[in-house]
Amino acid sequence: MKTVGIEEIATLGGFKSLSEFIVHAVSQEAHKIEEKHSRILASEKDKKIFFDALMNPPKPNPALKRAFKKYNNAVGTK
Repeated sequence: MKTVGIEEIATLGGFKSLSEFIVHAVSQEAHKIEEKHSRILASEKDKKIFFDALMNPPKPNPALKRAFKKYNNAVGTK
């Protein structure tokens, strides 16, 4: 794409100058990259928490024990 083409696009976009358009475009792209990186970090953290819970499950608390007993009484065990 030629500089003239970019200048025309900047004007069509309502930007006062090519520099303003470029700064805007770079800022938008930086924001997208930052959001993607944040999602990746969050998903990695969530994955670690999930697998830690699978590999090292907490001991059942009293409420869970009562619920399990109630379920077994209702359904019966074989």
